[in-house]
Amino acid sequence: MVIYFAVTTLPLAEATILQYTYPAFTAVLALIFLKERIQLATIICIAMSILGLLVMMRPGIETEASALPLLSVGAALLGAFGSAAAYVIVRQLSRSEDGSVIIFYFPLIALPASLIMLGDDFVMPNTEALILLIMVGIFTQVGQIGLTKAMAAESAGKATAYSYVQVIFSAILGIIFFSETPTFWTLMGGGLIITGALINALMKR
Repeated sequence: MVIYFAVTTLPLAEATILQYTYPAFTAVLALIFLKERIQLATIICIAMSILGLLVMMRPGIETEASALPLLSVGAALLGAFGSAAAYVIVRQLSRSEDGSVIIFYFPLIALPASLIMLGDDFVMPNTEALILLIMVGIFTQVGQIGLTKAMAAESAGKATAYSYVQVIFSAILGIIFFSETPTFWTLMGGGLIITGALINALMKR
């Protein structure tokens, strides 16, 4: 829910970059709950992700036209923490359960929970919205399958770092479909975060 709020109140590239600080949260949670050692590459990733976040938020620089709303930034970061917690749980389950079992139970729990939270606010989507929603579900499921298999094969912190490539895709799609041009600060902060993620993914143990 908080992720969707962030996406609707921030430019797509900014919202994606902020939400994709979750590998840093994942590494810390995996250390606490899974006892997975944080490698030097992951520490560098965390440091560069935080630096990139600070660059994007530009603390101390008052520019009304480009500053990001704090509520939206907070929602994106809360969503990132929730994603990290979910991935750590998936990593733990993958030690004893087959990936298909985890993938099956995800929508089995998510659908009823979403219907309960919906309450009386349901609005029947038109044809275009319905097609888009179906596509969201399909692509989400495809991504969930790939990520679940990755979590089973690699440590939680390192596996999630590969997801940073979505930042690039989001910026490109934002330009194409929403005419959103990433700011200089977004590009600089995103560059730091992506560089940290690549170091985390490619540096040898």
